[in-house]
Amino acid sequence: MRTSLAPSHPLRRRLKLTRGDRAANAKRAEDSDLKLFALSFGAFFVCFYTFLI
Repeated sequence: MRTSLAPSHPLRRRLKLTRGDRAANAKRAEDSDLKLFALSFGAFFVCFYTFLI
């Protein structure tokens, strides 16, 4: 197991992500989960409502 936090792959070294960037990425992922849930719920509601009409 590696103990250093330095990225070992050349492409990861070019990214130079900081901890703040990682936190922002986690927040975006959490936000996208919420948007996916809302979209799925809306689609289910529209389909269900269409069957009732």
